[in-house]
Amino acid sequence: MLARGGSKRIPRKNIREFASQPLISWPILTLIDSGLFEDIVVSTDDVEIADIAKLYGATVPFMRTDELSDDVTPMVPVINHSIAEMGELGKKYDAVLCVYATSVFVTKNDIKLALELLNSTNHFGYVSGIVRYSHPIQRALQLESNGKVSMVSPENTLVRTQDLEDRFHDSGQFYWGRVSAWMSGASPLTSTLGLVLPSWRVVDIDTEEDWARAEKTHGHLSSSELGERQS
Repeated sequence: MLARGGSKRIPRKNIREFASQPLISWPILTLIDSGLFEDIVVSTDDVEIADIAKLYGATVPFMRTDELSDDVTPMVPVINHSIAEMGELGKKYDAVLCVYATSVFVTKNDIKLALELLNSTNHFGYVSGIVRYSHPIQRALQLESNGKVSMVSPENTLVRTQDLEDRFHDSGQFYWGRVSAWMSGASPLTSTLGLVLPSWRVVDIDTEEDWARAEKTHGHLSSSELGERQS
């Protein structure tokens, strides 16, 4: 699980209280409840995050380096660092799941289905959670400097929305990958199978507006939809 301490748009977001407990606790408890994992490792550069992660049942057997904790470091090198560090401790894995600390709505069923997909084929290195765009991106609009609105793809102006193919984007929730795929340096959005997640259950928490939407969504979910997660 990735949880660095230097969040800028929402300071300390990974351990900010969400529904009466730290944000990071929700995905940790989901992973524990799934029963799938030998180790639930949190990669962080922050001692307070590490302490809270351990309180909820994760392990923090090493600290992430400063070089891997800035705003621009991509995900794959951080995962590879974790794999290497665990290897030094004698831990070897066939597959590794990357989950973000903000993935409060990921369910154990999502994780299990994605692993089943990964195990069903030798042709793909990853399985990624994806979500359907709510409106066809082929009819996207752009706002010009003078305030004028225009079509990005004018050829689709008269095409009915139901006649346009669905398009998807990264859910920002989780990525299952074979260790060989992670260590190759390939992005989880290449050579990947997609597991489609319901859009109402995908909130990529990057801004205060995202946070407010996530809280409202959480308040309307039943305990069964939350996977019976309890602290």
